[in-house]
Amino acid sequence: MTFEQMWADLAPVGRSTETGGYLRQPFTAAEEEAQAWYAEECARRDLTVSTDPFGNHVAWWGTPSADDPGVLVGSHLDSVRQGGAYDGPLGVVSSFAAVDLLRSRGFEPSRPIGIASFREEEGSRFPLACLGSRLASGVLAWEDARELRDRDGVALADVMEGVSTGSTTGVSTDHSLRSLLDHRAIGTFVELHVEQGRALADLDQPVGVASMIWPHGRYRFDFTGRPDHAGTTRMEDRHDPMLTYAMTVLAANKQARVSGQRATFGRVDVDPGSTNGIPGRVTGWLDARAESPEALAALVEAISRQAGDRADRDGTAVRLTAESVSGAVTFDEDLARRLAEPHGWPVLPTQAGHDAGILSGAGVPTAMLFVRNPTGVSHSPEEHAPMEDCLAGVEALADVLEELA
Repeated sequence: MTFEQMWADLAPVGRSTETGGYLRQPFTAAEEEAQAWYAEECARRDLTVSTDPFGNHVAWWGTPSADDPGVLVGSHLDSVRQGGAYDGPLGVVSSFAAVDLLRSRGFEPSRPIGIASFREEEGSRFPLACLGSRLASGVLAWEDARELRDRDGVALADVMEGVSTGSTTGVSTDHSLRSLLDHRAIGTFVELHVEQGRALADLDQPVGVASMIWPHGRYRFDFTGRPDHAGTTRMEDRHDPMLTYAMTVLAANKQARVSGQRATFGRVDVDPGSTNGIPGRVTGWLDARAESPEALAALVEAISRQAGDRADRDGTAVRLTAESVSGAVTFDEDLARRLAEPHGWPVLPTQAGHDAGILSGAGVPTAMLFVRNPTGVSHSPEEHAPMEDCLAGVEALADVLEELA
């Protein structure tokens, strides 16, 4: 089956007919439908599928072992809220298409090739990005993950009880999760992904190779004050946490701009949420990213300090909680150079987190290929990659697999 046909088959799954955005949250009907699509494509190619109790999948062409470690490719199928079509699925579809291209060339791999589909990469439902690959690689133990809760307060363990993952063992032990990615049986991981920026567009290149991932984190700011009447309470008598929150958003923007880093408040929750009432609590979530761990720590500290100073003036209080922090990831330099130089592909850093970063941190030699995004827009319905660039990415991935496998 061609890349174009697979893309057309998968594209409607979880897409809003009103906005064109996607909502493939983990363990919901849309994401389960995408997982069923993956299973059908595996069966179409007679690939042997391994599934762990969390629902991560790897489909193998050949059988990996400690004596014959495989080359792993793939990505994820879930999305952020109102996300784009390409973030994650492009890597999975391209992996199937690359295997098809290799077979059409008559290529017989001397090392097994696996196509992975990791769950809950975006962290759009539970407050930890790359949750599936963290569990599958052993970076995170199930006992530490089971009490994670979505925004409705539902625990991950309770969600998993009602989900069919293809596993007969159930999520019970850390060992059962790690068995999917036995490090001795994974020689290399290569993830193809749409670029979530416009570096390749500026360089007029359809394909690039990642050098590193910036360190990044998600931080919850809880602002508390005194709920009161919007009309009868004089401005000078207020203890308004919304004001403290608003000034913190502006402080984050300024601190990121002057330091050349990234800071975004993309989610806010207000209690009680009355139009005619001063709120008693405002919770805002900060996404912060920086070129080094030291720069990230300095950025968050500066924002937190300004939030505290403002809270003192507003008569409110603020509490900062780091929900998840991921360190800098430097991909295998020799591998990146080996892949990039023969083709003249540029090597560039990325500010976005990926499953590849988790596997790299777990000790697996890892590389990433990027496909040009002419708008540079991502996590949005406007996210896009031209078909000719997608096909160039498939050919690039096939060439990489032919060399590595």
